[in-house]
Amino acid sequence: MKAVFLDRGTFSQDLDLPAPAGVTDYVVYSDSPEDTQTIVERCQDADIIFTNKIKISAEEISNLPKLKLIQLTATGMNNVDSDACDKHGVTLYNVAGYAVKSVPEHTFMLMTMAMRAAIHYHQKVIDGSWSDDGGFCLLDVPLIDLEDKTLGIIGVGTIGKRVTQIARAYGMTVLWAEHQGQAPRNEDYTAFDEVLARSDVISLHCPLNEDTKHLINKDTLAKMQKQPLIVNVARGGIVDSQALTAAVNNEQILGYASDVFEAEPITEDDPLLSLKDHPRVIFSPHNAWGSESAQLTLWRILSKQVSAFIDKTG
Repeated sequence: MKAVFLDRGTFSQDLDLPAPAGVTDYVVYSDSPEDTQTIVERCQDADIIFTNKIKISAEEISNLPKLKLIQLTATGMNNVDSDACDKHGVTLYNVAGYAVKSVPEHTFMLMTMAMRAAIHYHQKVIDGSWSDDGGFCLLDVPLIDLEDKTLGIIGVGTIGKRVTQIARAYGMTVLWAEHQGQAPRNEDYTAFDEVLARSDVISLHCPLNEDTKHLINKDTLAKMQKQPLIVNVARGGIVDSQALTAAVNNEQILGYASDVFEAEPITEDDPLLSLKDHPRVIFSPHNAWGSESAQLTLWRILSKQVSAFIDKTG
């Protein structure tokens, strides 16, 4: 079968990502423009499309009569028209469970750097501010320990549970948030508003959908009584950037540590960029998922399921 990889450039270039067994013709593009003509031309003879973030619309699917499988190289599936896949008999696969080490570790990297103002102090060392101060140490922004703090987790899947394990090793109390507006399903969960009120740190791990779009907004921020740090390694759209920026500037929350943004790459007019010099704000370019180990694990999972699909369909 012929497979076309539309955006191989979303992976590290030095990693070996061979064609799965059963793929006899393998065409790889580093990136692809998101226009129908190009997608259709590149995939006209393809049985299988690999895509990470390139959007595949109903029009494109309808114009690819040979297409049998769209294999996402990620967990999120909202960049492919699943209804069109069903209509035209195209199987749609994603990959899950590959970043269960990478994302939780990145979560705590962001969390600890914000709580201890790490970028602020790094800059003070290299720009001469520490030398100018003359003291043996510099403590102009308080360092905050994680031990004895309360961590609220919104989104308790595999990654949220791993974050829970690490947090408890730090000596944190962990609260699992129930869905907004719902009673806790069991004693392991806490009402959403109570989690907002009690948490010193709130970590987001939920998917982006109609229920979670701008879940962190002016109203929910107002319920955060302990001025928490918010960590977002989920999706940028879960947070209302304008409201979040105002909350940081008004000292309504301690800070914001995020790997994800509503537009990626981030646009120049994103209000979050106005926080770039805040000592408890740290950003990374949507790479929490991407340790070398996680990328290779993803490709092993993908290759296994693609090969199984080929064996099944002939």
